[in-house]
Amino acid sequence: MIGRRLREDPKDAKTISHKFLVRGGYVRPVSAGIFSLLPIAKRIIAKIEAIVREEMNAVDGQEVLMPVVLPAELWKESGRFETVGPELLRFKDRNDKDMLLGMTHEEAIVHLVRSEVNSYKQLPVMAYQIQTKYRDEARPRAGLIRVREFTMKDAYSFHTSQECLEKYYQRVHDAYVRIYARVGLKNVVSIRANSGMMGGSISHEFMSVADCGEDTIFLSPDGSYKANREIAVSGLKFEKTEAELPLEKVETPHMKTIDEVAGFLNVKPEQTGKAVFYSTADNKLVFAMIRGDFEVNEMKLQAVLQTPSLAFANDRQILDAGAVPGFASPVGIDPSKCIIVVDKSVEGTANLVVGANEEGYHYKNFNYGRDLANVTVADIAMVRDGDPCPITGEPLLMKRGIEVGNIFQLGTKYSKPMKCEYLDENGKSQPMIMGCYGIGIGRTMASVIEDSHDDYGPVWPMSIAPYQIQLCALNPDKGGAREQADALYEALTKAGVEVL
Repeated sequence: MIGRRLREDPKDAKTISHKFLVRGGYVRPVSAGIFSLLPIAKRIIAKIEAIVREEMNAVDGQEVLMPVVLPAELWKESGRFETVGPELLRFKDRNDKDMLLGMTHEEAIVHLVRSEVNSYKQLPVMAYQIQTKYRDEARPRAGLIRVREFTMKDAYSFHTSQECLEKYYQRVHDAYVRIYARVGLKNVVSIRANSGMMGGSISHEFMSVADCGEDTIFLSPDGSYKANREIAVSGLKFEKTEAELPLEKVETPHMKTIDEVAGFLNVKPEQTGKAVFYSTADNKLVFAMIRGDFEVNEMKLQAVLQTPSLAFANDRQILDAGAVPGFASPVGIDPSKCIIVVDKSVEGTANLVVGANEEGYHYKNFNYGRDLANVTVADIAMVRDGDPCPITGEPLLMKRGIEVGNIFQLGTKYSKPMKCEYLDENGKSQPMIMGCYGIGIGRTMASVIEDSHDDYGPVWPMSIAPYQIQLCALNPDKGGAREQADALYEALTKAGVEVL
């Protein structure tokens, strides 16, 4: 069999699945984040794909195959050619035409469906493929868990109404639950998630709980609340429980960080206000203020501002707005020079220590409502391990997860700009309403190893095991052992058993 077994762990392997996939002769690295599959891994992948096909066919999916290499004009139609970052590999062909390697296929499926479907009588439909993708990942890691080239099942549904989409979305959600149970993943949770660059209103991620996961998720002990850190909320309530004291300016020489200021003034971090500055995609300054014991959740802040991206502001932008880096607060800031967003923790806490917008000075006893008012107040805080669950009040559990699949309600994000339309009962043209549904095939195989292994290697669930039985003739030249082994092999194979 092609594929040597190795005694030592690869030097760059940090996760269990990466170590065992290389040592066991399943995969071989070709370049950073690019792997060849050896015969034993190919058998496992084929079984995962077969399970995925069965479940997609069971929810009326039709399998297609779209190109990996796509013309940039499709992505220009949707607007993503300009907005997606360097992870989209762009290039020019020999005719100087802009091309790209598909990292996802929304544009390609819209191009296909708009030429084949034109009436409400043909809807709803769902098409799926199992195809190679390429994402020019800056930091590939963990073997098959974060790669540049990968195999993915991506499916796309088209509907005449949001109600129809929502019903079908639930069918696919249930199919995903069956897929992960059938491949043998024991700890997969479905959680509400941020739609990110995919767009749309509602999305769910399927997370395989694992210590090596790169996503942080929050779960209530009873499982009633599950969310990605990007959108997770807590049940914390903030109410001012002490009388407001007069604003007082105090000297804080060289004290810039929350810990330095809190230590110098002998207060706790939760008695301070933290200033964090960002710049939007259109170069507007954002002043986010949050209590000192919390961190700003940038995804929540982006959602509040309705901006596609945020970057940290530089000192010049901060100074131009009248604030002083390290000693900043929104007190006295001209609101026309920046967008001020205050977290609910600041609104509901009395007598905070905040910057005085003067080098070496802070204010004591800042109170929102008296010292600052009429700005946006929202939940922009990162949830912490142990914060109360918004449903049960029990302490939330912070876990790590590997994203093995995701589903999105896209709406008309792609169909409207790309004119993927149908004629309704009245002969009027309407944009199709879309959903999309992805599963990482190689990542699923790696996640099974993280979920199911012993000290010696993977313990494959029978449903995706490369072989069901391995025969070892330890001394094939003695006592007819070879003949016995061959006869047993033939008998088992005829009985439909997969034998190595």
